[in-house]
Amino acid sequence: MKEFFDFMNESVTAFHAVKNAEDILTDASFSSLSEEKTWKIGKDKGYFVKRNSSSLIAFKMPKGEAKGFKIFAAHTDSPSFRVKENTEIIFNDKAVRLNIEKYGGMILSSWLDRPLSVAGRVVVNEKNQLKEKLVNIDKDLLIIPNVAIHMNRDINDGFKYSVQNDMLPLFGGKDAKGKFEELIAEAAGTKKENILAFDLFLYSREKAKYTGVSDEFIVSPRLDDLACVYSGLKGFVESDDSEYIKVLALFDNEEVGSGTKQGADSTFLYDVLKRVSISVSEKEEDFMRLVAGSFLVSADNAHAVHPAAAGKADVTNRPFLNEGIVVKYSGNQRYATDAYSSAFFKKICMDKKIPFQVYCNNSDIAGGSTLGNISTAHVSLNTVDIGIPQYSMHSSCETMGSSDLEHMIDFAKYFYSIK
Repeated sequence: MKEFFDFMNESVTAFHAVKNAEDILTDASFSSLSEEKTWKIGKDKGYFVKRNSSSLIAFKMPKGEAKGFKIFAAHTDSPSFRVKENTEIIFNDKAVRLNIEKYGGMILSSWLDRPLSVAGRVVVNEKNQLKEKLVNIDKDLLIIPNVAIHMNRDINDGFKYSVQNDMLPLFGGKDAKGKFEELIAEAAGTKKENILAFDLFLYSREKAKYTGVSDEFIVSPRLDDLACVYSGLKGFVESDDSEYIKVLALFDNEEVGSGTKQGADSTFLYDVLKRVSISVSEKEEDFMRLVAGSFLVSADNAHAVHPAAAGKADVTNRPFLNEGIVVKYSGNQRYATDAYSSAFFKKICMDKKIPFQVYCNNSDIAGGSTLGNISTAHVSLNTVDIGIPQYSMHSSCETMGSSDLEHMIDFAKYFYSIK
């Protein structure tokens, strides 16, 4: 489990998650491709391609003729605060706060009164060339302090937070003025004047760890959805040879609707699958044939029945921690699962003795969306939506069952090993 904890602790933004996935793939002898260059793809070889440095698609070619694609998709982003340009806000010439905005649906109160820091990427101009650099200020840098209960007596009766005022992180005292960009430049190994733009986010300094009397729970930031990213990555790298083209699709921006060039609602998956198909055959019909024989697993964590809010769950479909992978259904097609794709998933689980559970929304509560139905709008193929059950989804720190991670890794491995 140490490798998983390290992956979670180091993947503090989508950019870092992709870099860590790239390192694992490179160690497993996968080769990097560029969308801007011609691809030369060989049989029984593995490759990966990045878009925006925050999404990645990897694929492994079979030794012989391909029957289709076996795709496991997850997302690299998690709800957080995005740092705005011109970020320093001076308070009475005595303190400096940072100007931020929400990224995704967040439990705002979970970010208060805990050490935070900043990470992401910067784009610099060095020797008249634009370069991207990852940065992570690896220290307890920021805090969003609560207002004392003496000044907000109604705090425990329900309180609406203003992101523009209540959630601004404290960066330092009066001497911190003008220091933010200097700190980012130092982390990027460049001069402050070289920084032209950045994509920076706050992250919780909480580390992944076990909890529970028998270590039955895992607590960590960003379990949604890096636990599925890690599971898919492990299964992809460690699976047996297959007669299918194995594909791992890691998308950014799921938490804000996926409508970006690197999101599930982009052409990224289609573009990669089409180029891979062209390497096998230039006939358009052969691409359609491959897609028709394919299957997509959309892996995004699911809601477990919460002990303090059991009435929010469905009456008969009630997932629990450490009881297995969740297959998700939605009457309004927020999830892409149908009878065939569910049966396909269940058969793998039953064949390999992997426990599974069923999730449906409480019919009076609208559920969230995920990757499955968005991806299949661009590449139409059989799809199942699954996930690891968890508590505290979209909190700055989340909880899931430790055995469920192992179940998801096993499922991904067997899924990719289908002949």
